[in-house]
Amino acid sequence: MDCLFCKIAAGEIPAAIVKKNDSYTAFNDITPQAPTHVLIIPNQHFSNMAEVAKADRELAGEIFKAAGEIASEIGLDSYRMNVNTGAGAGQSVFHAHLHLLGGRTFAWPPG
Repeated sequence: MDCLFCKIAAGEIPAAIVKKNDSYTAFNDITPQAPTHVLIIPNQHFSNMAEVAKADRELAGEIFKAAGEIASEIGLDSYRMNVNTGAGAGQSVFHAHLHLLGGRTFAWPPG
């Protein structure tokens, strides 16, 4: 499989790793949309977070929990967690991931 995020999780492509365990890898986005922009991905390939939730609810919960832990560890008192599912929603890498964004004020609706 030629998946960018699988290669990052496997250590084949360098990334600024924020946190990693056997289940997930969190790293800084290379095109940040906020002062803090961390991507949290399952180490196992899933096309999107809906697939993760359907196949492994514990893993889905662990990814969301990691977002809160990372936010706390880096001192974010408010932040946004975003999940895009499908091209029409803005997903551009088809490996499940959660965006953790913070460090600025966000508007609603997001876009």
